Formats: sequence, C-alpha cells, structure tokens
Amino acid sequence: MSIDEITRKVSDRYAKAAATGEQMCCPTNYDMAQLKSFIPEEVLKISYGCGTPAGLQTVRAGETVLDIGSGGGIDCFEASRLVGPAGRVIGIDMTDTMLEIARKNASVVAANLGYPSSNVEFRKGLADAMPVENGTIDLIISNCVINLAPDKRKVFHEMFRVAKPGGRFTISDIVADQTVPQYLAHDADKWGDCLSGALTLTAYIAGMAEAGFLGIHLAKSSPWQVIDGIHFFSITLTGYKVPPTTMPSPIRYATLRGPFNRVVDERGTAYQRGIPQPITPDDVILLSCPPLAGHFVLTPHPVWLDQTDPRWTAVFPMETPCTWQGHYALLAGPFLEAADDDQHIYRRGEPLEICSKTLAVLESEGYVPHFAILNRAGQPAGGTAVSCAPDGGCC
Repeated sequence: MSIDEITRKVSDRYAKAAATGEQMCCPTNYDMAQLKSFIPEEVLKISYGCGTPAGLQTVRAGETVLDIGSGGGIDCFEASRLVGPAGRVIGIDMTDTMLEIARKNASVVAANLGYPSSNVEFRKGLADAMPVENGTIDLIISNCVINLAPDKRKVFHEMFRVAKPGGRFTISDIVADQTVPQYLAHDADKWGDCLSGALTLTAYIAGMAEAGFLGIHLAKSSPWQVIDGIHFFSITLTGYKVPPTTMPSPIRYATLRGPFNRVVDERGTAYQRGIPQPITPDDVILLSCPPLAGHFVLTPHPVWLDQTDPRWTAVFPMETPCTWQGHYALLAGPFLEAADDDQHIYRRGEPLEICSKTLAVLESEGYVPHFAILNRAGQPAGGTAVSCAPDGGCC
C-alpha cells in the first residue's frame, strides 16, 4: 500500500468508529470517574489510546502542550485542566469527524473547568507535517497515534522541530518485540488496530534519538497482544530537546553510583561504577536530566566511590538456584547499553532472555524504571531449577 492509501484507510477507519461508537485499538487506564466530572460523554466514548500521557504528572501549569492525533480531545482536555487557564493546548488530527466533535466540546469543557474561555485549539493536520511553529511547544503528548503514521522518521523530526529548547515529550504507543512481517504490514485493517505500523522498541527509540532527542527513557509499559508469535506491547516514553550549554560549568566529573555496574550514555560515553569520568558542559546538562541524575554524582573534582560510600548502589542476585520462565528484558533507556553485576549486557530495545534470579534484580527499585519485561512462554514454564555461575553457566 502507498503512504497516501494507508493514511486514507486509517482516517476512514477512525471516522467510522467515531460515528458508530466502535471500541478500538489498545489498553488504556484513564480515571474515567474524574474525567467525567468535566469532559462530556460524547468525547469519552470515542477515546482510543494505549496509555495516559497527560495524566502521568508530566504536564505543568502554564505550559504550551501539543497533542499529536488528538481525536475527540480527551487528552487535550485533561491537559487543559492541568496547564490551567494561563496555559495553552493544541490538538492536531487528520480526521474531520474527530475534529468536529472535539471543537464542539471545547467550550463545554472550559465552562466545566471554570475558565473564561477555552485554552484548547484543534487544528487539522498530519503528524509528519504539523501546522505548528518552530520551537513553540513545552510538552508534546501523543496516545497510540505515531504507530499509525507511515513515515515515523518525519514525525520524530517534526516533534523535534516544534519543541522548545529544553522541551520534552511524553508519548504512549504500541511497539513490537520483533520486526512486523510484510503480510501484516500490508493488512489495512491491522493498521487501524495499531499493529501493522508498530516498530520494534529499538527502532522507535533510535528514530527519536536520530531526530535529536536525548534522555529518552521508559515511563510505563504493559503487554497487549501476541499475534503469530509477535509480542505487541504498550510503552510510554519521555525524552528531551536538550539545549546546548550557554555558559561554563564548575562541574568537571561524573561518577556512576549504580545500580548498574557499567553504562554507556546516548553520546557514547562509558561510565564504570565508582570511577570518575571527565565530562563536558553539554554532558552536565544531559546527566542532570531526571532519568539520569539519580545515577550520577557530578562534581568539580574527581570523586571515587566504593561500597562503604552511601552513594554507591548495587543489587546483587540471590545465591540460589533459578528457573527459566520465558521472561525477556528490554532496556528502554536512558542508556544505549548497561551491565548488571551478573555479567548481563543489555542493549537498548533488544530483548534479552533472563532467568528468575535476574528478573528479581530487574524488578528492584533501582532497575525497574528502565526495563520492559515480556514473557514469551506459550504456557507456564516449569523448568528444572539450575545454578547460575559467574562464568555464565545459567544466564
């Protein structure tokens, strides 16, 4: 199918769903009781998504927020509440039926929130050619929409273009644990089901990084469907348009605290736990981003850490037998590569089979924010317990 044909079929599918009330797509977890207090039922019943990007404490008062693929407006209206009357929200959608419903309800939502007028504007446009000025957006949100775009590289570059220096995104979408085969990629119905256009997690994050975003990391993940052995899962990612440094910094060194034994950041710099690494002023800005800051000690002079220092952190596997239960771990940032204390090397987005002992490590406080966990076992696995060894005898 051509790009134009895919776009038309997806738009027609969502227009039909809006008219019939068909339930589509992906898992969401909206607080409907709270949203019903100010958003009309007409909007709520046609809300499709795979996450709640506006509801994850990502929206700040007074900001300008852009929603890519705003549909009936649910995420825009929630963002409107969170930015307050001094903030601004822009929704972009390509489907006239959706835009009509969203625009009709904007004034109703404003009145329900007690605003003197609506601070939400809905514009017709495509995700890969957004009618938005350069460098004007504080926060970009999107809910299970970018997977529907045939040319995601253009979408990521458009996101970077419209974001302010220091701006960020929080987007929910569907990705796959392996490349979607051609027989699914050319299935028109499955495009509308958020399947055919799904990228792998590796490709998705790489596309954002290639556009210029840094500090890309996981906010939330959950399994969705398995089709012909392909695991589709929902992710919510956040990343930053990190501004270049404008003044010298007194910070000259970064020391990795842990719990990772070793990491490689998005600029390719490697850090070994406890050993100070010289850094540039631009590195200071990157390592100060929220997903990275807690892992490093930034100092004007070299600082070494060892196990006696309370800033040094590690999570060691239990010295017990383990079992293989079908679990795979996918590192989802903010590092290109990371190693734990049991000789596992995780590369961003690539599934790595892990045993029960490693699963317990990755579910600990220091690790859990950075990994999506899938289970590829077709039925509950009941393998015999085996012993892990430092030389890789188990995993």
